[in-house]
Amino acid sequence: MAFNDDSFIREVNEELRSDQMKGVWRRFGRYIVVVAILIVVGTAGKVLYDYWDDNRSSGTGDQFLAAMKLADENKNDEALAALDKLEKEGHGAYPVLARMRAATVQVQKGDAAAAIAAFNEIGKDNAVPAAVRDAAKMRAGWLLIENGAYEQVSAAIEEMAVPGNAFRHSAREALGLAAYKAGNMAQARQWFQSIVDDTDSPRNIANRAHMMLDLITASGKAPAAQG
Repeated sequence: MAFNDDSFIREVNEELRSDQMKGVWRRFGRYIVVVAILIVVGTAGKVLYDYWDDNRSSGTGDQFLAAMKLADENKNDEALAALDKLEKEGHGAYPVLARMRAATVQVQKGDAAAAIAAFNEIGKDNAVPAAVRDAAKMRAGWLLIENGAYEQVSAAIEEMAVPGNAFRHSAREALGLAAYKAGNMAQARQWFQSIVDDTDSPRNIANRAHMMLDLITASGKAPAAQG
């Protein structure tokens, strides 16, 4: 499914103006998460590509590409077997890349718990480069929005929601959505406001943050920011 971020936000704002607030999150919440996850996946993908490009190992490259092809064809069990072999026998960057891809395949299979556990394990492995650990933590955090509690999302990614961290924009958005889903509007407002206040926030993320702030204001469950 293709998403047009601007038209999507306009549609939600039309719902707000028509005073049909009760079903807005029920109708649009999942799509907000999906649109944002696409941004996270793209960012994580670039991190992983840079890591792969800096550590090319021709001996196992063809095997990794073959495993990815199996995953793209939804031959998930075959892909997992191939990736497990690469994790154990591969060279250079491929064992780490295989672990990340295997966790993504678990998402494709619909096993969010296994995927979250795999991403969390990578995120805690000090033998893995820091950028890849952060990418894994972000993937776990976004999966936990729909499959866990706010406290779990916070434990996974709040340390990245700080100035200077490359993933801070996505981390703040995930934390805001998790707080909103948990009904903690005051906390959600703080996270979305931090996105709006950061002049380096990407336009799409900032637009979604403005939209969520409008939702929170319309709910009447958190005071509007002063200033």
